[in-house]
Amino acid sequence: MAVNNFNGQDEARKPAAARESAELQGRTSARAIEIEDDDDVQFLRTEKRVPVRRGAIPKKTQMQVKMALALVAAVLACCTAAVAAYQYGTSSWRFRIESSDDIEVTGVQNAPRAQVMDVASADIHRNIFSVPLDERRKQLEAIPWVESASVMRLLPNRIAVHIQERTPVAFVQIGPKISLIDARGVVMGMSATRQARYSFPVIRGISETEPLSSRAAAMKIYNRLIRELDSEGANYSQELSEVDLSDPENVKVTANDPGGAVMISLGSSDYLARFKLYVGHVAEWRQQFQNLQSVDLRYEGQIIVNPDATRVAQAQAAAPQPRKK
Repeated sequence: MAVNNFNGQDEARKPAAARESAELQGRTSARAIEIEDDDDVQFLRTEKRVPVRRGAIPKKTQMQVKMALALVAAVLACCTAAVAAYQYGTSSWRFRIESSDDIEVTGVQNAPRAQVMDVASADIHRNIFSVPLDERRKQLEAIPWVESASVMRLLPNRIAVHIQERTPVAFVQIGPKISLIDARGVVMGMSATRQARYSFPVIRGISETEPLSSRAAAMKIYNRLIRELDSEGANYSQELSEVDLSDPENVKVTANDPGGAVMISLGSSDYLARFKLYVGHVAEWRQQFQNLQSVDLRYEGQIIVNPDATRVAQAQAAAPQPRKK
């Protein structure tokens, strides 16, 4: 009987255990479903979006854009106008040089006007904007009498040429020809108009093949000579008829004198003092020497009268005399 009761209790416990097991499984399944649902929700959930402002462009930016567009429009308008003006200026008959009457030349007094017009007239029948101004200026300045030149356009169709001529300071003898020369050593030839009258000494000692740099150096000596002779207001340079610059260490001048021309060796310095010595003693020397031709004043405290004649006499005295038979 006891055994039977035990078995009955076991049978009574089985349904209870089954119920507990079923409840446990149910709770586990529900928990699993809840977890899965939570994963799905987490996977599908999105972050909160930041709202984007879709309002109007700021006023400052609008102004900058407008200014940029206005600037571009202005540049395009200027370019268009410039192109149109260029095409009109280079093609219109209004800007064409018709004749020499459209060329204005000023400043020409001694330079050959024909040479100036030959250069300026090269652009007749051409458009004024196609005239090479710098090239024409250089061609004009190649004319010996022209020191500087300017060439300008005068709208609508005129050319203005202004000439600055060189200033002569002496005559110069180169070979058999007498020309005028300026302070920089540029030989200009005689005045084309022949109206100007000059009273200059004639420079000797400059050769035809001598470069401009050598002539300029010689003219520096001449300019200093004239400047010193006229420095005290006596204008002694007016008494000179010739200046020999062949030897830079011994400038020789020929002075006009009522008794005859006298060649004076002045050396390379103290031109005024030495010339004043000549002026103060020339009358005395003429009394002492019957034929006064030249004076050497280069040596301090010593005056050599007619040095060329003295050297000739000394050479003749030193020459051996033929024996008498």
